[in-house]
Amino acid sequence: MASDDVLDAGAQARPAFSLAGGRDLGYHRAAVDTFLTAARQAFEGNGDLTAAEVRVASFPLVKGGYVVAEVDAALGRVEDALAGRERDRVVRTQGAGAWVDQAREDAQVILDHLARPQRQRFARTGLLGFGYRIDEVDHVATRIVRYLRDGEPLTAEQLRSAAFRMQRGGYREEQVDALLDAVVDVILAVR
Repeated sequence: MASDDVLDAGAQARPAFSLAGGRDLGYHRAAVDTFLTAARQAFEGNGDLTAAEVRVASFPLVKGGYVVAEVDAALGRVEDALAGRERDRVVRTQGAGAWVDQAREDAQVILDHLARPQRQRFARTGLLGFGYRIDEVDHVATRIVRYLRDGEPLTAEQLRSAAFRMQRGGYREEQVDALLDAVVDVILAVR
């Protein structure tokens, strides 16, 4: 066996991320490794994975899996890189004006949605159903409006890591998550 083969075999044996220990659960190693291989291929131009698909990627939680925070941080970097590639592709083919116009339109749609009165910005679950806490989502929504309207600082990572407690009759998760994803797209578009 050549020395390069030994190095490659050794590199494959080492986990890509730290492993969750004790009773902690982590992301399924093979699922993460497979996804990151597809992401690498897309970045190198040999695949079709998009930044939006990276953002919504999910993996089963298992004992001995990869540490969630490490994988999530890596996925954020992958999303940023793919978004940059997508932006460059559109600018190259359609011009910077088209990219800026699309980002501006997307930002206006978000602002129009968030112009609704507090406590009425998203559909609610039924009285017995659980959804995101309304006050917490409205707080983040206010920060988004300040970012889009006034230029106050807000990062994609802050939105990616936003977590809301649950309440009966709260905002529907899927609507809130979709809006947060749209804001991340705008942030990445104007970097």
